[in-house]
Amino acid sequence: MCLVMKMSTNQQNYPRTAYTLSLIAGILMILSSIFISFMIPFFLIAAPYHRMMFFAWPTLAFGMMLFLGLVSGIIVLISAFMLKSKPAESTTWGILIIVFSIFSFFGMGGFVIGAILGIIGGAFALSYNGS
Repeated sequence: MCLVMKMSTNQQNYPRTAYTLSLIAGILMILSSIFISFMIPFFLIAAPYHRMMFFAWPTLAFGMMLFLGLVSGIIVLISAFMLKSKPAESTTWGILIIVFSIFSFFGMGGFVIGAILGIIGGAFALSYNGS
């Protein structure tokens, strides 16, 4: 019985605003990467009709944006879940959320709003004092 009460009090005492903003940011980053993945085939279809020598550069650029956005989104999402499950380590998770939200700007940044929400959520996680 004591274990159940300890878990419920731990779950009630976490940075809710930081968790919510970071969760939304991670989801938006992953969604923007999925959106980019749907754009890549259009460049591959247009490539034979494109008479320029460097027709592969747009496809390569979208591929890198896809990879960076997807990795950043997954790390921000995992950090948000860890922020809820281990609120005592909110500084570590806040730093990870901020760093990978900034890093996601090289992808689409979760349609830009995701990266901004991630930076704000990470700042809230850094300012969390545990009470």
